[in-house]
Amino acid sequence: MIDIEYRHSDEPLGSKEIRRTTCAQMTSYIKDLIFEMQMADISCKFTETTIDEGPNIVLINGMTIPEIIEGLEIKMLEVEDSAELRGGIVSFGRPTLDWDRAYVEDVPDTIMKNAIAKVYADMNRNNIPLTNL
Repeated sequence: MIDIEYRHSDEPLGSKEIRRTTCAQMTSYIKDLIFEMQMADISCKFTETTIDEGPNIVLINGMTIPEIIEGLEIKMLEVEDSAELRGGIVSFGRPTLDWDRAYVEDVPDTIMKNAIAKVYADMNRNNIPLTNL
């Protein structure tokens, strides 16, 4: 089971330059991820905990996102040139992998999903399905 816990204070977040500017937005984002995983038959649950002091954090099976992705090389998928797609991807604003680590609410979707995928892969590393020979 993937257990995601969002620990946060009731204090307003200090930055307006982050992806999710309130704890409610972050909670909604994580609930949407949980729903997607449950639709894919992945066993998971979400816990929201209000804390009095300390930084806001997301724990995935007891580990923080930086702990999980440490040592991973996360790359964006490259778009192949085709007749339909000329040029590159047009993006506005911050780079996709840019993240203010002082705010867990700023974690990019790509990094969050990679962290969840790594935990899921690590959990299932030794689960080899038996087949009839």
